[in-house]
Amino acid sequence: MVFVALYIRAANEDSSSANQTWELMSFMKFLHFETKAYFVSFILILTVGLALQAPVSAVAQQTVVKGLPDFTELVEQVSPSVVNIRTLEKARGMGAAGNGMDDETQDLLRRFFGIPMPNTPNPNAPRQAPRQGRSPPPEEAQPRGVGSGFVLTSDGYIMTNAHVVEGADEVLVTLTDKREFKAKLIGADKRTDVAVVKIQATGLPAVKVGDVSRLKVGEWVMAIGSPFGLDNSVTAGIVSAKQRDTGDYLPFIQTDVAINPGNSGGPLINMRGEVVGINSQIYSRSGGFMGISFAIPMDEAMRVSEQLRANGRVTRGRIGVQIEPVTKEIAESIGLGKVQGALINRIEPGAPADKAGLEPGDVITRFDTKPIEKSADLPRIVGNTKPGTKSNVTVFRRGALKELSITVAELEPEKVAKQSSDTEEKTKSAASVQGLGLVVVDLSDAQRSELKLKGGVRVESVQEAAAKAGLREGDLILSIGNQEVANAKDFEAVSAKIDKNKPVSVLFRRGELTRFALIRPNR
Repeated sequence: MVFVALYIRAANEDSSSANQTWELMSFMKFLHFETKAYFVSFILILTVGLALQAPVSAVAQQTVVKGLPDFTELVEQVSPSVVNIRTLEKARGMGAAGNGMDDETQDLLRRFFGIPMPNTPNPNAPRQAPRQGRSPPPEEAQPRGVGSGFVLTSDGYIMTNAHVVEGADEVLVTLTDKREFKAKLIGADKRTDVAVVKIQATGLPAVKVGDVSRLKVGEWVMAIGSPFGLDNSVTAGIVSAKQRDTGDYLPFIQTDVAINPGNSGGPLINMRGEVVGINSQIYSRSGGFMGISFAIPMDEAMRVSEQLRANGRVTRGRIGVQIEPVTKEIAESIGLGKVQGALINRIEPGAPADKAGLEPGDVITRFDTKPIEKSADLPRIVGNTKPGTKSNVTVFRRGALKELSITVAELEPEKVAKQSSDTEEKTKSAASVQGLGLVVVDLSDAQRSELKLKGGVRVESVQEAAAKAGLREGDLILSIGNQEVANAKDFEAVSAKIDKNKPVSVLFRRGELTRFALIRPNR
């Protein structure tokens, strides 16, 4: 049976092995019985070993990594599109000695105070005749910094970081063929750190822009730039994470690609030779690369660059709210169901949100058909909305969803919030709620008018549970347990219906900010 199995196995492999096995079987009939037994045992062990080895090898071949990527073709393809950017700034001359003083002032200090001045002639040497009048100090272009960039279009538009060209009087672009051009700044956007410059050249090798949505965590990527002024340096790594919230308007791509000073503005390239990001920031405690770098997603950068090329600046939408994240405790206490949305803690008077009827304490869950999963989503979605656009906004208010219509305005510098006084006039009507640790008083008509409130009460004193929740004297309570309160009597009536065994949410205002607190009643 062993030889039959061996013969069948050999026959499956090739005919020559089958013939050799048949010859072995014919040879066996001439051997002694004991010799036959030993021989058969050896063949049996050998056959079982070969049979077990085959599946193990197959499994091993499936788990072995095929090999590390070869970046040579990508470098040859993309590197001609990467440029070196040097910036210069004009520094005023500091006098003949470079210290900001003219010759007469320096001579005066030497003669009367004995103060030696650096880089000045020997006081014992013959003096030259004084100059007639004062000539204006010369302006000299001094090196300011080095960065990277890449060719966006063949007719000379180049993309880089805004911080690379910020404050520069001159921008010099050097191509890989060593040609150097003086560039014109088309526009820069500090919020996204994207800038576009233009050189007078044609036929340039433009990069291919990739689809950031196809980028996966763990995917190989490559960077080309000028770290420390070393032109066309290539580094590689993988995508560590996507949608990193390090700024209001940018969900960064995190990588472990080595990025150092001078790499800023250079391209982040996928294995298809497409640019998926602009290398912009690093996380470092020493100033050098420490394994974490961030790139601006190319889809965001392209939206900004299109506006810069068209208008020289970027316009963004605004609705005039200040927001904070929705925590798990807040979501549970107000009945939101899950942690989502952006909690409004302040509304700018007269802003689009104010005109649309939004209120402090509202949780925005959807804006213009786009869901707000976390608070950082709202400024990005609103910012990308064209000013003047009429949009729909969904808010969660006192246990129910509400649809509102809002007209987006153009983003402008934030106004300084006016702080309300904590020494406001106190009214006689007051209420104390046991278990919550709160004593509240009514607001006067003048106070309501000044604060633009329809109702609410002022915290007279706070202790125990309310103090632990973060409430302070002078806070204005607008609602408790998702129910609005008009005055102290109303507050007492609503509080009496609260389940003292469960945490209760309190919407309060402090200064210009409105937020939630979760009070856990004392039992």
